[in-house]
Amino acid sequence: MSVDGRKKWVYFFGANQTEGRADMKNLLGGKGANLAEMANLGILVPPGFTIATEACIEFYRREKRWPEGLEEQVSASLARLEQAMGRKFGDPANPLLVSVRSGARVSMPGMMDTVLNLGLNDETVRGLARQSNNERFAYDSYRRFIQMYGDVVLGVPRHLFEDRLTAKKQARGVTEDTGLNAEDLKELVAEFKQIVREQTGKPFPENPRDQLRGAINAVFDSWNNPRAIKYREIHKIPGDWGTAVNVQAMVFGNMGNDSGTGVAFTRNPSTGEKVFFGEFLINAQGEDVVAGIRTPLPISRLKEEMPDVYAQLEEINRRLEANYKDMMDIEFTVQQGKLYMLQCRVGKRTAQAAVRMAVEMAQEGLIDRATAVLRVAPEQLDQLLHPTIDPNAKVEPVAKGLPASPGAAVGQLAFHAEDAERMANDGKAVILIRAETSPEDIGGMFKAQGILTSRGGMTSHAAVVARGMGKSCVVGCGAIDIDERQKVARVNGHVLHEGDWITIDGSTGNVYVGQVPLVRPELSGVFTTLLEWADEFRALGVRANADTPKDARVAREFGAQGIGLCRTEHMFFGENRILAMRQMILSDTTEEREKALAKLLPLQRGDFYEIFKEMLGKPVVIRLLDPPLHEFLPKEPAAIRDVARELGVSPEVVESRVRALAEANPMLGLRGCRLGIVFPEIYEMQTRAIFEAAVQVAKEGHEIEPEVMIPLVSTPGELAFLRERCRKVAEEVMRGAGVQLKYLIGTMIEVPRAALVAEEIAKQADFFSFGTNDMTQMTLGFSRDDVGKYVPRYIEMGLLKADPFQTLDTEGVGQLVAMGVERGKKGNPSLVVGICGEHGGDPASIQFFHDAGLDYVSCSPYRVPIARLAAAHANLSRPRAGQKARAVEAHAAD
Repeated sequence: MSVDGRKKWVYFFGANQTEGRADMKNLLGGKGANLAEMANLGILVPPGFTIATEACIEFYRREKRWPEGLEEQVSASLARLEQAMGRKFGDPANPLLVSVRSGARVSMPGMMDTVLNLGLNDETVRGLARQSNNERFAYDSYRRFIQMYGDVVLGVPRHLFEDRLTAKKQARGVTEDTGLNAEDLKELVAEFKQIVREQTGKPFPENPRDQLRGAINAVFDSWNNPRAIKYREIHKIPGDWGTAVNVQAMVFGNMGNDSGTGVAFTRNPSTGEKVFFGEFLINAQGEDVVAGIRTPLPISRLKEEMPDVYAQLEEINRRLEANYKDMMDIEFTVQQGKLYMLQCRVGKRTAQAAVRMAVEMAQEGLIDRATAVLRVAPEQLDQLLHPTIDPNAKVEPVAKGLPASPGAAVGQLAFHAEDAERMANDGKAVILIRAETSPEDIGGMFKAQGILTSRGGMTSHAAVVARGMGKSCVVGCGAIDIDERQKVARVNGHVLHEGDWITIDGSTGNVYVGQVPLVRPELSGVFTTLLEWADEFRALGVRANADTPKDARVAREFGAQGIGLCRTEHMFFGENRILAMRQMILSDTTEEREKALAKLLPLQRGDFYEIFKEMLGKPVVIRLLDPPLHEFLPKEPAAIRDVARELGVSPEVVESRVRALAEANPMLGLRGCRLGIVFPEIYEMQTRAIFEAAVQVAKEGHEIEPEVMIPLVSTPGELAFLRERCRKVAEEVMRGAGVQLKYLIGTMIEVPRAALVAEEIAKQADFFSFGTNDMTQMTLGFSRDDVGKYVPRYIEMGLLKADPFQTLDTEGVGQLVAMGVERGKKGNPSLVVGICGEHGGDPASIQFFHDAGLDYVSCSPYRVPIARLAAAHANLSRPRAGQKARAVEAHAAD
């Protein structure tokens, strides 16, 4: 936007002069846009103005100089604010004070900077005291301002102020800030100003205009502070968005017992329950609540303390939810009985709460089903699959705090964020334990399994950030005495050091010493409802990778439509199997190998029978043996001697076979279909086991659809040779049993050449399943066993957007997949196409597979719910041809 041909950098809000709206979030940031929206709704907000995100971007482009016209627009908006408030900025008799806050497009709680009470100096503080008739309040506000400005703008270490404040309270024999009188606070002001002079070599700035410019610059600068950068990396927030700056008239919650401040949610952000949830403090400013320095009161108590204010908040909650159609996070201040709204935003929530809110809001008619499905991010569901304390565990908690973010976590104690990062990078499970967390701890919080604090409430920094990350978190556990310098914690007779094991339960607030057994939760109720709605909208099928009956059972319970990959090699390592497998490998003739394989046949048949019984009526893709044979042989001399003794051969025979099968590059060696071509009797035994099991299930009156997968083909001839041998065995088994089954024989497309010649390979296949794990290895030339040594560095440097083994490389590997689908369906129009690599459970990759026209994805059982929801998101985002009408009709039917 522009004003008189000039770029418009500043937008006013409040006092019936509002220039913004909620949909201007990219320009005004979330905080500025929502302040404008509340003003438009007639909700009382202290007036102010927002400096647009574009100004921050231009600030960095101009090497930290203000863009042309910004200074004039700030001055003009400040004059409008003075007029609206009836006060003058810097006037000793009638001073206007402001807050200066950051506000990015998306919420980044605590990552950037805020300054309150700006405009105070040695003269205006006396004017504020006269104006309020409350000298204690005025000097409390002044010491807070010096402390915040000194920390945020001047770079004075925060602890220097905190240490002086603590010493003053100890000297006066009080435990709370509110116990200090006006004279104490005057002394603190002088001491704080001396700290600033000692640390910066300059006096504390007295000119309010200089203070304002410094604070605006500091907020711009905070966009690129280390904790904000780390937060953006974790949450994949672009670094070129910039932050807005909100300059707003101050209202004061620290003017006495008829004043206060609070943070609340229109629904419970932990559980999703439709109940007003939050905390407040009497005679306090907003930072006191979120910092966890004082223990706040539950918002329900506000109904007793200030019933009129509570009633107003309930009405505002209703209006905000009706307007935004979502759960809102609000901040408010009460100044001498008058309620002001300082902020609202769509609230962060746990996965459990997200699911419940989405379903209940749809049932209330606030949103439709499609919106409910889109309201829950697929990645969030992973939180619901987090383990909980085993109910059969005979353990007693040593302490109890507030249950800030659900799920249980077991780990070794780390007392500092950098220690947590170090320990986690060494492969350790970590619980970060702190008196209270701060934004600087973001890296350690991300790496930790869970977070435990001795101070703070349900809206403290630790609680809010942990919920957003899906981390188990217990806060306000006052029974724990934490000495962060000595790295020791004491609780009920236990002394715990760094590296000691501890278990926390973020659902109950319980804390346990040691490693407590955990169990996976069962899913039902609103979770099931949401996934059923998701199934209405998705076009992709969802299967599971499952190698055991237990895995198959879990997959079915989570809604898998079949098994997309059953790896048979895992079945050969049991004690009663590995010996027969090794006997087969050591055999010199086909007859000897067949004799050994005959011992494995009934065992394989039993495996397949149990899996088929779990998946009755659903397709089951079974991959024939894939890894090279040397993986089944021992490597160490002692183990070689043991195997030789058990098989009745000399150790030299075993050693000789180990040497003969050794490969310089096993990943590209005698494995997959090559193994089946060199030793076809192996694949024939497995095929016989598959169909004998299927026939047995069919004779019991059940339906089953076996699908035989031949791995690692790169030429049509390989597949044609093995397909014919497998088909003959299958037909022989069915003919002998007098049973005819529907079955498919297909292949895994994982070699790049197979994607290139997919049209010809498809003529020999009933289905394709893309093995994107190996395809990623071969296409990028990255060994997935070694990528940890360099891929994190690549991502840090921007050479890769993400780990290609977690999120599909759509520009490279993705092209091969898309090509394979297109050419494969050209060669065989009835070809069924799926994907069974780990990418099958990654939401970003699922969007690509949907767009590429695959029929299904297959993933680990515990990611099936994530894949179901991600597939629905994909189709609602970009409906497939032929699916668009269905999706629109379902949406409209709501």
